[in-house]
Amino acid sequence: MANVTKLRCNETVRIEQARIVALYAQLGQQAAERLMASAIEDLAMHMVAIDAAVQKNQLGAFDDAVTSLIPLARQVGMTKLEQVTRDLRDCMRAQDLVASRAVLARLMRIGDRSLSEVWDLEDMSI
Repeated sequence: MANVTKLRCNETVRIEQARIVALYAQLGQQAAERLMASAIEDLAMHMVAIDAAVQKNQLGAFDDAVTSLIPLARQVGMTKLEQVTRDLRDCMRAQDLVASRAVLARLMRIGDRSLSEVWDLEDMSI
């Protein structure tokens, strides 16, 4: 009988709070809150589009979603999400399907945690 080892993937995500503070200072509280809510919604939508495009190997749709997600992630201080998205783009361009699927799984984990982290920040006063 073979032993099965279950690996737990647990990466810490941090949102660059300085970027969020700068957004609030630049835009004011109400506008910044609207921007953050919109960005979170858009990021989630682009993550779903990326997942679907990788699963179906649709490079055009993938490139469109990645091109939209990277600047959004940067704008709201999600640097790890931005980097993992770039890593996935590199794997897709190299046509490495195994690596693409692994990095896609990482992107989904990091993305979910990043979005949750922003929601938690929104609950605190900035």
